[in-house]
Amino acid sequence: MATQPPVAHEARLQARNIGGIDETTVELGSGITVLAGRNATNRTSLLQAFMAALGGDAVSLKADAEEGVAELEIGEESYRRTLRRTDGGVVMGGEPYLEDPELAELFAFLLELNPARQAVTTQDDLRELIFRPIDTDEIDAEITQLTAEKDQLTEKLDRLESVRRQLPALEQTRTDLEGRIEEKRAELETVTAAIEAVESGNERDELDEKLTKLRESRSRLDDLRFEVETERESLEALRDERKEIQAELDTVAAPESVDEAAIDAEVDRLQRRSQSIDSVLTQLRSIIQFNEEMLEGAHPEIRDVLADDHDGESETVTDRLFEADDTVRCWTCGSTVDRADIESTIEQLRSHQETKLAERDDLKAQIQSLRSDRRELDQRRKRHDRLEERLESTAAEIDRRESRLEELLTRREELEADIERLERDASALEAESEPEETNDESLLELNRQANDLEFSLGRLERDLETTLEEIAEIESALETESQLSNRLEELRDELEALRTRIDRLERQAVESFNEHMDAVLDVLEYDNIERIWIERIGQTVREGRRTVEQAAFELHIVRSTDDDRTYEDTIEHLSESEREVTGLIFALAGYLVHEVYDVVPFVLLDSLEAVDSNRIAALVEYFESYTDFLVVALLPEDAAAIDERHERIPTI
Repeated sequence: MATQPPVAHEARLQARNIGGIDETTVELGSGITVLAGRNATNRTSLLQAFMAALGGDAVSLKADAEEGVAELEIGEESYRRTLRRTDGGVVMGGEPYLEDPELAELFAFLLELNPARQAVTTQDDLRELIFRPIDTDEIDAEITQLTAEKDQLTEKLDRLESVRRQLPALEQTRTDLEGRIEEKRAELETVTAAIEAVESGNERDELDEKLTKLRESRSRLDDLRFEVETERESLEALRDERKEIQAELDTVAAPESVDEAAIDAEVDRLQRRSQSIDSVLTQLRSIIQFNEEMLEGAHPEIRDVLADDHDGESETVTDRLFEADDTVRCWTCGSTVDRADIESTIEQLRSHQETKLAERDDLKAQIQSLRSDRRELDQRRKRHDRLEERLESTAAEIDRRESRLEELLTRREELEADIERLERDASALEAESEPEETNDESLLELNRQANDLEFSLGRLERDLETTLEEIAEIESALETESQLSNRLEELRDELEALRTRIDRLERQAVESFNEHMDAVLDVLEYDNIERIWIERIGQTVREGRRTVEQAAFELHIVRSTDDDRTYEDTIEHLSESEREVTGLIFALAGYLVHEVYDVVPFVLLDSLEAVDSNRIAALVEYFESYTDFLVVALLPEDAAAIDERHERIPTI
């Protein structure tokens, strides 16, 4: 996510039909802004309006409205979010501050149900929550890709080093071949001169014709011998390749014994179960949200109906619905009940919601594991099929080359027979020569020598050509060595950064939480709490068919007794105030580790009633230094503890 531009010192929010708000405009400066008021005064709704304009999704449209809007001005920049009710639900539009609100929703929008803030109370996986905004699968895939590239480059550089050592020997071979070629050419010139001398003094057309055919046949025989040798080398290489493929294929069992249909069916079943839970969660969210909004005084149309149905007295609707701060008229039966009873019911629904969320997370983990198994199965089958195809293709190529070799051998035998016949004919013709010519060196023998020399010379020239090509390839490859080495260093640096990124974030999160928790406990002065800290430990977890080592965050609570002895306690024994503070500090640790202050200039706080006023004031002051705008909703008695120099918005 891109870093946002520098933030101005003033902001202005206009909201209409958000939560329980009809319409309002608020202005605030940087630093702490306190929303002071009793319940049902739209403080949370105003925080929702901020969230909407900033890009958050946990925002509700006023129950009796079809459209809503939240517009935030920060300096000269303006950001707008619209909400529109449709048959399918509320659709959001506009151009908010953030394109992707995930970091802000986790670590900056710290309302009551914020996941990071609740993680301590619900004993969620703290490490998973810190890493939720990070696509670790993508990091792993990138590591795999870069590792493969690094291995390829290392292999290339190793080959370059190996061929570099071959270069002196190749250059010596080139020199030797060039010398031997010169010798053979000189010998051939001598023999050719002798042949010309013998032929120039005689008229033997028939013998010359035989000798010419003999030279041509021997030349073709030389070519055939070279083709036979080349074909045999190719066959040997193909047979070696077939052995390698067969050996690899033997290690890859055919996945015939696995019931893929059963895996797919189980995935479908789990998905249906997950969708069913999603439906329940949607209903729970709606019920909880509706009841919370009713407690806050939203839904005036429903309040009017209740007022009309249950009495005709002259007091106001608000008087009827909220006869006292601790009582409320039930919107299902119309009787007056304790507010605490409804809040308790809502809390039970929230608890059930958490249970369902955990169940859904477990189902998603099972689905992911099954899909991983399915992918591995598909990959193994594809690899098995590819190896079988390669083996079949190689076997067919071996058959073709064996047939070709047999054909070449047959042609060689036929040509050798023709050469023997031509040699006999030439020898007979030569024997019929004049007596004075019998002392001359045999013309047939001279032609045989010339043919052998031409064959040897051809072989030497081909060897020299091959050697020169190898030298040229090595020299060309060595020219890229510096570039390959530089890229290899870059890859090592990139891999080191990726491999240490997760480890670095884990350490930073733990260190940040422990540092700030120590500082806050010193400020808040809780009795008999010596320390609350996170330990980074290792644990074995399952990923598909593999088991891997992974870090985990373990929360420790250390208390002290009256005689200064210390002992380790559990999360369950923390007071509600202590749990709230611990959750907020954990959220702050995530905020700092992910540098959310560079992403969004606001931190929003709500539902701090479990913490006493003086500690709220100290906690708010502590948070202030890490954000441009800190907006906190407080009850009047808690707001009174906040330093008067900080801005207040008493009415919305």
